[in-house]
Amino acid sequence: MGSRKSMTRPPPDAGFDVKPRNKIQRQLLHIKRKRAKDSTRRAERYAFKKEEAKNPKLKEERLRRNIPLTIDRKRVWDDADSDVEDGLGLSVDVERIKRRKQEEEDELNRPLKGPEQSADEESDDDDDDADEVDSMLASSDEEDVDEDDEDGDDSDSDSGKKKSKKDANDSRGRKSTLPSATERATSPSQSTKSTNLSLVPESLAAKFPSLFNTEKPPAPKILITTSLNSTLHQEAQLLTDLFPNSHYVRRTRHRFAHQFSIREISKFASNRNYTAVVILREDQKKPAGLDIVHLPTGPMFHFSLNNWVEGKRIPGHGNATEHWPELILNNFRTPLGLLTAHLFRTLFPAQPDIEGRQVVTVLNSRDYLFFRRHRYVFREKRETEKAVVGADGKEMKGAEGIRAGMQELGPRFTLKLRRVDKGIQRASGQEWEWKGGMEKTRTKFQL
Repeated sequence: MGSRKSMTRPPPDAGFDVKPRNKIQRQLLHIKRKRAKDSTRRAERYAFKKEEAKNPKLKEERLRRNIPLTIDRKRVWDDADSDVEDGLGLSVDVERIKRRKQEEEDELNRPLKGPEQSADEESDDDDDDADEVDSMLASSDEEDVDEDDEDGDDSDSDSGKKKSKKDANDSRGRKSTLPSATERATSPSQSTKSTNLSLVPESLAAKFPSLFNTEKPPAPKILITTSLNSTLHQEAQLLTDLFPNSHYVRRTRHRFAHQFSIREISKFASNRNYTAVVILREDQKKPAGLDIVHLPTGPMFHFSLNNWVEGKRIPGHGNATEHWPELILNNFRTPLGLLTAHLFRTLFPAQPDIEGRQVVTVLNSRDYLFFRRHRYVFREKRETEKAVVGADGKEMKGAEGIRAGMQELGPRFTLKLRRVDKGIQRASGQEWEWKGGMEKTRTKFQL
């Protein structure tokens, strides 16, 4: 009979399921388990890679299926009918509302069917068509979030819900056309779409006629200044390089100087044919905000500014020229987003200098506006580089041997919209104002 100490030891052929009492042995056992798990996964991955090399369709299916569900793909919208378009605080997709209106008009203009069809059958068909139209238009983010919440419930409730859904589908005689969150994630990302500036609600255009002018907009002429006694003279001078046809004027709070207010500066600039006034705000000798006044009477936009990086601090940066840049506005989809996009449109000329090959990009991602300025060039593709692919992951036709080279010019910074005033400054009233409670729902965005 063995000793008591020998009986507590595990046999030498025991697996990783035994938990030793010694801490060092437990750590070594954890490392062995992790290495064994990694080697197993690596072997499976390389085996699947060999199969994909023999059958390319397997790789296409894997790439189509393994797209992560990000917060942008789970974006939710406010419940609003096609007639509700004037609310700046509503997070509604203007493009979806326009498409729904167009499909409703097409449905009304569709010729009637034969007289042999009864009125009851027509009403049933109309209801089914309306359901199909809603499911096609919506790609409902709210319903997808509900489905994700249902997955986290108890197994009993899940089984009951699945049975009820199955019975509902069987009673209708057809499968539901609503795409799931995983199916929607396999489609091209909506965040890469450029902003359609023609989708402007009528009420929004009537409220801000100066921003949504149907005539050819005038050439921009911008007055750039800072807060009183600011030290950001170099940063303000860089903004004159970013915005075409702009001039920087210092502000002072000297005891023998007149302290001009923003209203007085705006009136002064409007009398001299300026189209906008840009005020760079400072906090602890760093850029902290950007206020933009659309002349002559507003509106006025207040942005907070962070992540300011000058062009000379960017690795491999280039030097900007005096050519007017192109403007790219991405992912502005709500009425407030279109209002902000039209503001930036008025700060840049409508006809850029293409020979300069300079482009300014304003990308809206989760209500943060990322400003970047680049110079691009089209060159031949090297042998070590990959081909240009589209949103579906396939190689684009006509661009087999072409690559686009980019060089950042700077400056780069990030903006977040805080307030929109009706006129100039807060005393004129607020059209929209950011509040902390708006970020309680992480999947709802205002722009």
